[in-house]
Amino acid sequence: LHGVVCRDVSLDLKAMMKRKTQVVSRLTSGVSFLMKANRVDVFRGAGRLNGPGEVRVTDQDGNETVLRAEKIILATGSTDQELPFLPFDGKTVVSSKEALSFDRVPEELIVVGAGAIGLELGSVWSRLGSKVTVVEIMPSILPGWDRQIGKTLQRELGKQGVDFLLETKVTGVKIINGKAVLTASDKSGKEIELPGEKVLVAVGRKPNLEGSGIETIDVKYLEDKKHLVVDERYQTRTPGVYAVGDLITGPMLAHKAGEEGIAAVEMMAGKAGHVNYNIIPGIVYTWPEAASIGSTEEELREKGVRYIKGYFPFSGNSRALAMDEPVGFVKILSDKKSDRVLGAHILGPWASDLISEVTAVMEFRGSAEDLARMVHPHPTLSEAVREAALGVDGRMIHSPNK
Repeated sequence: LHGVVCRDVSLDLKAMMKRKTQVVSRLTSGVSFLMKANRVDVFRGAGRLNGPGEVRVTDQDGNETVLRAEKIILATGSTDQELPFLPFDGKTVVSSKEALSFDRVPEELIVVGAGAIGLELGSVWSRLGSKVTVVEIMPSILPGWDRQIGKTLQRELGKQGVDFLLETKVTGVKIINGKAVLTASDKSGKEIELPGEKVLVAVGRKPNLEGSGIETIDVKYLEDKKHLVVDERYQTRTPGVYAVGDLITGPMLAHKAGEEGIAAVEMMAGKAGHVNYNIIPGIVYTWPEAASIGSTEEELREKGVRYIKGYFPFSGNSRALAMDEPVGFVKILSDKKSDRVLGAHILGPWASDLISEVTAVMEFRGSAEDLARMVHPHPTLSEAVREAALGVDGRMIHSPNK
């Protein structure tokens, strides 16, 4: 491909994992440097609320430090959701944490859940040589996403060797000689058994409040009895105690959590903190990548919103063809009357980067015409975004208009 001849290509998983650890270490040490540079005191250990205004920190040697403050932000993140009939054992039935650190490529990997995490990790191990089967209870992968993205991504992952069992309900697991036999039933009720060396359970995440001392303050939970209720300033029912990120409602995404932390502190300082929850992009780091922001076609139809769609395939984009990455598309949805962009959905090379252009336009309540009138450099993948915007009213240049 591209005139480059490669022979005897092999995988060194140990070296790959070593580099992963080095990258993570560099990122975390960078945060430590920033804390020091901004004169932030850091206490390392397990933190626990001890009533309003007080936190106890226990270090690895068992030494305790008591911290007192007028304002406390809870930002403890989330952990993998466990199924009662599929408990984690850390070896055969694993969470995403263990799936990032396998010491060898499993011969067979069964992934329970076809959401972002399951598809990302499943596709990685598939490309490294594992026989991957994804089991999903819903009729399509990526539930809640644009259906066309789900359908196309399933096809492409299938070409890479990933098998899918949709509308299939997992009922349990048996461990025999260190390997798993997953039991499930398909949509007809037929019982099936799936043997595998490893089972990755990726059915979502839950707020991480265990051991936090949350019981020492007054809080209210949402109906799911997991997420905390906060006001518009991110304050819980206890004055002076705030919560952000995966502990409260909304998509459980790092960038959403970060913006909430910034907004909470800005409002504490008397400034106008704000998070626009209608414009938070979501990404699936498979290959091809998927990215989404705003409403899907399905959601707009359900709400009775009249919209127009612009659709441009990467097969018509010169940069994508030069990269030999013609699979995928950009879809722009705009209000039929005002032309305001209501959503965008991208499947293809570097979709994770391309979505930010649409995010910026949506943040300023911009239109598809605004996107279409911006001059995009040639040849770039971003031209596909402009073409999709032009397609909203039938003005695409590099693809037939319907």
